[in-house]
Amino acid sequence: MSGGPIQGGRTSVRIVVVGDRATGKSSLIAAAASETFSREVPPVLPPTRLPADFYPDNVPITIIDTSSSLEYRGRLAEELKRADAVVLTYACDQPTTLNRISSFWIYELRRLEIRVPVVVVGCKLDRRDEEYNLNLVMAPIMRQFREIETCIECSAANLLQIPEVFYFAQKAVLHPTAPLFDQETQALKPRCMRALKRIFVLCDLDMDSALNDDELNEFQVKCFNAPLQPAEIVDVKRVVQDKLPQGVNELGLTLTGFLFLHALFIERGRIETTWTVLRKFGYSDELRLRDDYLSMPLKKAPDQSFQLTSEAVEFLKGVFSTFDDDKDEVLRNTELEDLFSTAPESPWDEAPYKDAVERTPMGGLSLSGFLSEWALMTLLDPVQSLANLIYIGYNCNAASALNVTRRRSIDRKKQQTERSVFQCFVFGPKKAGKSALLMSLLGRPFSDNYVPTASEQYVVNVVDQHAGNKKTLVIREIPEDGVKKLLSNKESLAACDVAIFVYDSSSEYSLRRASELLVDVTKQGEETGFSMPCLLVAAKHDLDSYPMAMKESAKICQDMGIDESIHVSVKERDLNNVFSKIVNAAENPHLSVPETDAGRNRKRFCQLVNHSLIFVSVGAATVFVGMAAYRAYAARKNGAS
Repeated sequence: MSGGPIQGGRTSVRIVVVGDRATGKSSLIAAAASETFSREVPPVLPPTRLPADFYPDNVPITIIDTSSSLEYRGRLAEELKRADAVVLTYACDQPTTLNRISSFWIYELRRLEIRVPVVVVGCKLDRRDEEYNLNLVMAPIMRQFREIETCIECSAANLLQIPEVFYFAQKAVLHPTAPLFDQETQALKPRCMRALKRIFVLCDLDMDSALNDDELNEFQVKCFNAPLQPAEIVDVKRVVQDKLPQGVNELGLTLTGFLFLHALFIERGRIETTWTVLRKFGYSDELRLRDDYLSMPLKKAPDQSFQLTSEAVEFLKGVFSTFDDDKDEVLRNTELEDLFSTAPESPWDEAPYKDAVERTPMGGLSLSGFLSEWALMTLLDPVQSLANLIYIGYNCNAASALNVTRRRSIDRKKQQTERSVFQCFVFGPKKAGKSALLMSLLGRPFSDNYVPTASEQYVVNVVDQHAGNKKTLVIREIPEDGVKKLLSNKESLAACDVAIFVYDSSSEYSLRRASELLVDVTKQGEETGFSMPCLLVAAKHDLDSYPMAMKESAKICQDMGIDESIHVSVKERDLNNVFSKIVNAAENPHLSVPETDAGRNRKRFCQLVNHSLIFVSVGAATVFVGMAAYRAYAARKNGAS
């Protein structure tokens, strides 16, 4: 199970050679380029190029020689920052230069934040008198400094192992060990195992948890363009079974055996074999699907959004059912981990997805919550959503998985929308009750403990509308301190289908501040063309309102041209159908859209100008018709005479 390696899309590799003075840097480079040894070599060579066909990977190499002199230090740092790999030299006949590898050079690379593979090279091997075991000397150094990829000794004078030096350096760039294999534990890294598991599942066409001979052969042809002979398949399975009996069963090669085989390749220095497999299945050096594998041909305007297609939703329902082992219509954490075991990691372990949906008392996820998480991820990060669909087995292209909604500006003109997922921005002063309202969408109990919201947070749930109609509502809380930053971006409101402004109904200041935020957001919408329906929400209705609260809130709504305030008490679970009203406002994008006086005047002026243009065009048409009639009359008259 091998074949020609595939490099990760690189068109060149830049290798910088560093080390103490007189360790053989320039002679090493000259011998590699000319395949001869010369005693007359300049102190520092100009950039040296090895052609693409120099090594099997067919990628050209540029080698940069350096000086270790103090006056060259600035230039050295610049070259190192541009390096894809570093060759670090010592002289075999000068033990102090070997000591300097670990006492100075590696620390210097770390100080400069050079995070590329390092190949340690002992030059002038022909000059060393005493023999010693290189592995014994270098093993402790390599354990201490994980950036060292490999060690090798060579002789430019004898042309001994010169090509191997730059082959290993290039190989460390094109087929890096660090993402795949933990040298300390001598085991595949978790992300590598997850990627290989996905590949195994895709190749297990009969889904019996083993690769039979035909499936192994198809895998071999896909990755290496060459079939396996029957005897080779027997040999592969025998190697695995001898070392790991559970790696093979009566059906074929198991996942355990498949992973063991790749660990064996890496241990035996054939890491390019595993990289070839990974790249054939679309993986980058970071073990994520490459951008070209996730082609997103769909373009969108700022006020458009992505939603899952019905085909993708049906696929996700099937996946949910498959991984719901106990068929209780809830995915436990272990079942969810298993579902995402073929992705680089679970996409919902961090904000904004963590704690964004309703969960059972035991932390489980219902089908509604599961689909809500996917709706949120598709809205916020459609590329990530598509990638995770593919990681868990979706086999179609982006067009079949994602829909682009119609522009909201068009929805407003048509006075209707076709969207099934709405995003609501929540504004309001501190202690107004914004977070409590968000938590109530998830059915979480009210808490008297006030915790200031330091950063934006999202919640998402399905809202039942009339006649059994269901819509997904995403609520994004904007902390008061974050409003200015949000509005500094001219397109920040483009994603907002509806905005609510929450205030504490017992506080005069809270209402005043909420109305100020309403004006600020309305102005931004008028200036950018991204206006949206807005609602005032009077929270904490269980508290006594201040005397003028009702009158003042009614005046604000009337002046701004929006619906009257919605009174809620999260504490007493009196939500007054607030989420249904929010969705209803989003479904009617032409209603409850606030206007400032400046906005109204601007609209009147535009209407006046448009009316004038219509009048002028009608007048011009009348004149044109009159002229045409006169010319026809004149022509007839001249013809008669």
